[in-house]
Amino acid sequence: MNILFYLIILVLGATVGYKKLLSEQSLEKLSKLQNVALLFLLFIMGINIGLDRDIIASFGVIGFQAVLLAVSSIIFSVIGVRLVSKRIDVGQKGEEVGHDH
Repeated sequence: MNILFYLIILVLGATVGYKKLLSEQSLEKLSKLQNVALLFLLFIMGINIGLDRDIIASFGVIGFQAVLLAVSSIIFSVIGVRLVSKRIDVGQKGEEVGHDH
């Protein structure tokens, strides 16, 4: 599929979320569906990895690089969230409340 299609779908979803067009009950159902879809995607990716003999043969090198990339991603994500959260307060209902300087 064309990347433009994916971007359009992403923007449509962001618009629906931003305008709060879905009920709380619908959001809870979507959250469960999202988890199931993610698990299914990981399962399919696992099948594809298992079928590729080259990946299995080079698992040692790929494994180390993957762990390094994953750990780096986690560390820098936490740092980024902490930096941003110091500048933004989130109210109990999720509204953004900026600091007055």
